[in-house]
Amino acid sequence: NITRILRRVLPTHAKIADDAKEAIQECVSEFISFITAEANRRCRRDYRRTVTPEDVLAAMASLGFGDYLESLTVFLNNHRTQQDPERGSRNQISQSVRRDGGIEVGFLHHHQPQGAPMVRPPPPPPLAASTMGYYVPLPPPVAATMEDEEEFGGLPKATNEFSGGEEFDPFQ
Repeated sequence: NITRILRRVLPTHAKIADDAKEAIQECVSEFISFITAEANRRCRRDYRRTVTPEDVLAAMASLGFGDYLESLTVFLNNHRTQQDPERGSRNQISQSVRRDGGIEVGFLHHHQPQGAPMVRPPPPPPLAASTMGYYVPLPPPVAATMEDEEEFGGLPKATNEFSGGEEFDPFQ
């Protein structure tokens, strides 16, 4: 509840107008959508369906909220430990690594020392799919929105494999 959060921060005598609460609620909803969309893009890029805490942290870093990563990582690790003390200590979120003038470049595993040069890269995309014993290259990812189309570098040209030329496209 927004009111409860605001009351923790504001002095006890402060009053909050209803339209101020509504405006803050809209901002919070937009912020959550903004971060979630970026985390989801990362999942799609890595051919995954589940958004993980690491995806959310990476989204925040890529959108310019890197100053919050350290405190969020500490909070999430404490939360995991409180929820399941036995599993929580083994399932810690790794610390982010900053290089090149403070740019976030990845996450360290909890067992990897801070000075270690190795950073875990994202998994490579699958190159081929198995079909009845034969390997067939996967088609390029489909752009669902204009943003996706820009991210993938535009739509591929439609070609006819028999004639070698471009196919007729009535929408162009």
